[in-house]
Amino acid sequence: MIGKLTICAAIFALSTAGISQPIKIGCKHFNENYILAEIMAQLLEARGYQVERNFGLGGTLICYQALVNGEIDIYPEYSGTLEQAILKLDKKRSLADLQALLQETTNLALFDSFGFNNTYALTTRAEFARANNLSTISDLRNQPDLRFGLSYEYLERGDGWGALAQFYGLPQRPLGMEHSLSYQALDEAKIDVMDVYSTDAEILKYNLVLLEDDRHFFPVYLAAPFVRNDLDAAAKAILQQLAGSIDETEMQQLNAEVAIDGKTFAAVADAFLRTRGLKPEDGPRISESQWALLGHRTLVHLKLTSVALLAAMALAIPLGVMVYQLPKISRPVIYFAGLLQTIPSLALLAFMIPLFGIGTRPALVALFLYALLPILRNTFIALYAIDPVLKKVSVGMGLTAWQRLRHIEMPLGVPTILAGIRTSAVILIGTATIAAFIGAGGLGEYIVTGLALNDMELIMRGAIPAAILAIVAELLFELIERLVVPKHLLQQQAQ
Repeated sequence: MIGKLTICAAIFALSTAGISQPIKIGCKHFNENYILAEIMAQLLEARGYQVERNFGLGGTLICYQALVNGEIDIYPEYSGTLEQAILKLDKKRSLADLQALLQETTNLALFDSFGFNNTYALTTRAEFARANNLSTISDLRNQPDLRFGLSYEYLERGDGWGALAQFYGLPQRPLGMEHSLSYQALDEAKIDVMDVYSTDAEILKYNLVLLEDDRHFFPVYLAAPFVRNDLDAAAKAILQQLAGSIDETEMQQLNAEVAIDGKTFAAVADAFLRTRGLKPEDGPRISESQWALLGHRTLVHLKLTSVALLAAMALAIPLGVMVYQLPKISRPVIYFAGLLQTIPSLALLAFMIPLFGIGTRPALVALFLYALLPILRNTFIALYAIDPVLKKVSVGMGLTAWQRLRHIEMPLGVPTILAGIRTSAVILIGTATIAAFIGAGGLGEYIVTGLALNDMELIMRGAIPAAILAIVAELLFELIERLVVPKHLLQQQAQ
């Protein structure tokens, strides 16, 4: 009897292993990818799977690297992007060819398409196109003064601006812009032409026209789930139910429900799945308290900044004491710490991905490195700037180096050291918002999503609490200074 029970338990454990292990779904930083990822996430959840969302990742290469490294299991990809930007193939391939190539050479699989082609295109305002006789990309050749605002990823892609300009002989010098903000710039006539995805809802919202790709430069961009082969087989079968379920018109409408009607990605995905009969009509609706969500993201933000700050203090303060006592190494050590501050924050986060993947770990390492310089430099300066006469007196009193450090130099240096910690804390609170681009969460999730939607209210929902946290940190360190620093060392305000 016991043996039979053991066998049954083992079979049950094996059958539910895929469900007990969360499936990690990622997506890129634009509306449509959010919607497709949310559709996949909710479909799997409706079938009993746990899902971990890593949405709003910085771009194609970040998502792809996360998939290869096993940091995520699925994300929505496009056949043209896979062909041109990831595999860098020298000629156009069909979806079937790409699927076969991936099967032969990688541990990844591209499923059958959701059913629509979302190709790149160039667009301009309808009235501007009429006034300047623009209907095809070739028409741009004879107007070198046109102002182009192109997304950063498109500027760098193999199938992006460089190849397009060479293919069509375009002489313009484009300006790099955040994709969602380019629409506003185009609407306000600050730029004349921008790159778009052909299913973008903003094309309707801003009354734009797509310039015909008259020489057929752009490849086909069929959207499909891009997954790891070791994903649970039952989960793969569930995702295959989405094949052919969305055409171009419907995808543009789904995008419009978010970008124009103001619905959430979760609500749009929920309604789509119910309409398709992939979720029960009488099931619970998607809802989440905005205050609860704000509280959760604030706590995550505090965790990121506090852990990174404490780790930086644990290294930078002893290191500052060491370089003070060993003057020969002080300059190179502080110089190296200063170099870390010159690396743009998003670039530093990207550097961490090959080493630590995505999520909390790379964010903590990057924030830790950013916090080092102010604490290290202020610790060194605090000790170095003590009056030399006072140091000679302490030597004359017979105090050892350790006694001088403990009883004289460190107490006198506390105000300056605290100022360095205070500066680092404020820097980290602001920088941590960018960590959302690699799936670390926090208040930056509001900002990342708001940028994708060009929604200033959503951006402020993340920016204002972050600013409040910075103010609270300032006040907290002011209180700590009053409690820790001897009163005779506190500067008194002039009467």
